[in-house]
Amino acid sequence: MPRGSHESKAGEFFMATLIMWGISVFFEILFNKRTELLSVVAGFCFYQLANSIVRNWISRDPLFVNTCVSLLHSSITSASVVFILVNRWITGGSSEMFEHSQLFKSTWPWAYPALCFSCGYFAYDQWDMLRYRLYSGWIPSILMHHLILLVCFTLALYRNVTINYLILTLICELHSIFLHVRKVRRMAGVRDGQSIFVKAEWFLNWVAFVIARTTSHILITIKLIQDAPKFGKGVELPLALFGMIGMNILNVFLGIDLFKAYKKEKNPPKNDDNHNE
Repeated sequence: MPRGSHESKAGEFFMATLIMWGISVFFEILFNKRTELLSVVAGFCFYQLANSIVRNWISRDPLFVNTCVSLLHSSITSASVVFILVNRWITGGSSEMFEHSQLFKSTWPWAYPALCFSCGYFAYDQWDMLRYRLYSGWIPSILMHHLILLVCFTLALYRNVTINYLILTLICELHSIFLHVRKVRRMAGVRDGQSIFVKAEWFLNWVAFVIARTTSHILITIKLIQDAPKFGKGVELPLALFGMIGMNILNVFLGIDLFKAYKKEKNPPKNDDNHNE
């Protein structure tokens, strides 16, 4: 079967799941009166508006537009997560901040709307990538990543549990900032791997990858395993472990891709003028 046919089927599958997700959210808002979920819709609309502004005023290249909006999301979400954690630390101290009761049943101030808003972004980004076919492969990892997040985030928002756990997972957006900065930089034609700016960017990229993405996700997974007996018999623990295992696996592949990109940019081929990674 041709490669394009496989990608078409993958797109159809992920579009169907996105539509079902949207129907589910609107059902909760309209029929179950969950007006707090309007922040999900607000997030979707906000990032779609940002997409339109970049497309109309800066560039019409779908990949460039998508990356700019993704950079905006990573910046906003990172700032939100840092604010939520610092605010909780200042107002309530750090002694019980990471206790199971706090992470599972409680919700830190501003955590719920921040998670809703970010959930709206992942729905927008899934739609944008499907619309402009900004993915490749039989099972595109980026689409799978977003699907896992949408399922985990939305079920947590519906049940109003593990909100704080999920806020902690969003610490990885600090690293995503550097991923998107690198992509925008390269699309802008800045590719000199020996320049001070690029070296500094790569240094921060690796530091953020290790601390904000890899270490944080491993620690969250360990915490889930340690607190497993405290979860009870609901679906929350299996779903949380499934989501974190998926995220850790994706982090491994991301690390491999980063290392390949780093080596290629550090030692570019002589005909790199035509390279378009």
